[in-house]
Amino acid sequence: MFLERNPRFVSRLTRDTLALILAGGRGGRLVSLTEWRTKPAVPFGGKFRLIDFPLSNCINSGIRRIGVVTQYKAHSLIQHVQRGWGFLRGEFGEFVEIIPAQQRLDKPLWFAGTADAVYQNIDIIKAHNPSYVLVLAGDHVYKMDYGALIARHVESGADMTVGCVEMPRERARAFGVMSADEQGRVRRFTEKPAEPEPMPGKPDRALVSMGIYVFNREYLFERLRQDAQDIDSARDFGKDLIPAAIAHDRVMAWPFSDSDTGAQPYWRDVGTVDAFYEANQELIRESPELDIYDEQWPIWTYQAQLPPAKFIYDEDGRRGMAVNSMVSGGDIIAGATVRNSLLFSQVVVRPGSLVEDAVILPDVVLAEGCRVRRCVIDEGCRLPAGTVIGEDGEADRRRYYVTPKGVVLVTAEMLGQDVAHVR
Repeated sequence: MFLERNPRFVSRLTRDTLALILAGGRGGRLVSLTEWRTKPAVPFGGKFRLIDFPLSNCINSGIRRIGVVTQYKAHSLIQHVQRGWGFLRGEFGEFVEIIPAQQRLDKPLWFAGTADAVYQNIDIIKAHNPSYVLVLAGDHVYKMDYGALIARHVESGADMTVGCVEMPRERARAFGVMSADEQGRVRRFTEKPAEPEPMPGKPDRALVSMGIYVFNREYLFERLRQDAQDIDSARDFGKDLIPAAIAHDRVMAWPFSDSDTGAQPYWRDVGTVDAFYEANQELIRESPELDIYDEQWPIWTYQAQLPPAKFIYDEDGRRGMAVNSMVSGGDIIAGATVRNSLLFSQVVVRPGSLVEDAVILPDVVLAEGCRVRRCVIDEGCRLPAGTVIGEDGEADRRRYYVTPKGVVLVTAEMLGQDVAHVR
């Protein structure tokens, strides 16, 4: 293989690649978590935001020319990127560049879809003059070396390469399903099919798109122009551009797998409250599938300068403690018990309170005597003394949002509080 013959090939390729992270989506299935922020800005894992994962993958892969395309309620996302990702040096041709939606065409239109978001910024891509364009979703959680993907794209002679993961067929209904031959060439693509086509030799598995695409630059421009001229197009990569490319050009699938074992690496689309809750809860396990402690592939982020977490009081019935949990900077557990939970920064849990199986986002205060179980508490919430969540399903549904799996989502608005704390 080309990778084995020339191990530096990947680094040369990544230096000649421009990454575009599509970070403008609302993520409506996350319900009120995206009421005041775009989905890529949603906090994750105690100290990160979803956007940090594709950004970190780019940096760790050697891609240091990155555009972040924004649209829906992007203020907190822009603020985060400016604060945490401004360390690249423009004089060396390195940058993380915010590309907001703006009036770029004759008609004052928002981005109509993912393909249109790239099409409206063709002039910016041309100005950076890359050989390859890597298009990424801004809201998935995973660690990937994009260099191997780009090298495979070049080696296969593809016009377009799609990053893919294997998935049980019942789950694949929520994704775009790829059908590829033995050489990896994509023959069919079906968006969210009722009956996903199984993989050859794996009747219970389907190959789904990760929303990761590599294009040769000029080919991308031509495909986008053709799509823009199609009055029936939804201007979307999955619905329009990929099927058209498969019909006329060489589109290859690149299965995301461990180079040593061939196993399916960690990849999550935390597109629902249940998926978001479960992915965060996975991190508190003894050996989680996603290793955020990996020094060889760090996840970078903006981190506020906060004091260490503090646990106070050591008396019967009033003992500050956290068991099988993750806590963050600025947290204060004062005579309360936290169990099987993940707490983001600046969370205060006051005496007599119990937190179990919960995900608590930043800047939340639980007053005395609260009991919260199996819930997600959004940023900035102030829970009054004696609040009980997660014990009475009917009471929870009257006031909060309860997911199909019984996870309770609580936001400041549901509590009748000012949303000024939400970022």
